[in-house]
Amino acid sequence: MESNNGVTEERAYFLSVINTFKSYREQSLKRIQNKECSIATLPYHHKKWLAKYQEDLDKLKQCIDKNAEFIPLVLQHAYNMFDNVYSSMETAPTDEVGTLSEGIDKVQSVFKQLMRDWSSLGASERQQCYSPIIEEIELNFPEDSCDRGEVEVLVPGAGLGRLAFEIALRGFKCQGNEFNLFMLIVSFHVLNFCKKVDEFLIYPWIHQYCNNIRVEDQMVSARFPDIKPTTPRGNFSMTAGDFLEVYTAGNEWHCVATCFFIDCAPNVVQFIETIYDILKPGGLWINLGPLLYHYSDVRNEKSIEPSFQVLCDVINKVGFDMVKYRTGVKTKYCQNPFSMLQYEYDSVFFVCRKPDMLANGVSDN
Repeated sequence: MESNNGVTEERAYFLSVINTFKSYREQSLKRIQNKECSIATLPYHHKKWLAKYQEDLDKLKQCIDKNAEFIPLVLQHAYNMFDNVYSSMETAPTDEVGTLSEGIDKVQSVFKQLMRDWSSLGASERQQCYSPIIEEIELNFPEDSCDRGEVEVLVPGAGLGRLAFEIALRGFKCQGNEFNLFMLIVSFHVLNFCKKVDEFLIYPWIHQYCNNIRVEDQMVSARFPDIKPTTPRGNFSMTAGDFLEVYTAGNEWHCVATCFFIDCAPNVVQFIETIYDILKPGGLWINLGPLLYHYSDVRNEKSIEPSFQVLCDVINKVGFDMVKYRTGVKTKYCQNPFSMLQYEYDSVFFVCRKPDMLANGVSDN
């Protein structure tokens, strides 16, 4: 049972996230204002030559205003996400909020995630990253030989929920898990309150000021959702919380699907052990992604960064049988296709099996 102090801290953090969302417009415009102040200090002829740049900044302000219109729609439902625990509190005390600008990059990143997961513009990235996982699940649990509604699939690090949604759409009983509260608040709105296709328009990359041929490349828009996120025919759910804390019951899942996830841990071995423990005998772990190791450069964090070769050895020692893998899988992540700078990962894709699979493809444990 959680202490009152723990509940208070959770409430304070939740409300600080809400306030950070609310500060999106102000904080984003402040960055442009800083650029305008820099222009004002320049020699007259420099300012004259940069007249088009000032016009571009004015256009970006309009895009920020458009993004900001979406935020109140999201927040009106956010207080009811966790059984109305926070419904009676609309603001956090100032001393609990901290510096809003420290979290604004997380709000800005949500707009890019909306592009990736729920717009037609993100379809190519989803094809690269999600399709291999979905195809492998369908291959191992064919519809003509098993009841997919009884096949339980877990997607840790589900983000805005599209991969888990697509798996459930194919008839599986799928649950997404996410720790990032910024993601949870927005996915809650998209999955429960978006009414029609292409209902909203956003500008995912207006906060990326570098490597643009034209300002229009920075202002590329995306509409979402590209499909109506109605309840899939399979059982679909999302859970909030730390993967290692939420999933402690052994032998529970037929499949765990991880996409751009395992390198989010300071100790990737702990993730691997947990995935092994929660899988049923014969269960599958399907993974795709790079090894960016998010905690690698975080000060005072005890992070380990094993190579894929070492990781394969760990996977074997934990008890998995790696039944297939390939490297050099080309994947992008929230990439602006019009930017002068293009990031592309040579990701790894692998499928591991926990021993003792029954012949019909689904364990009865």
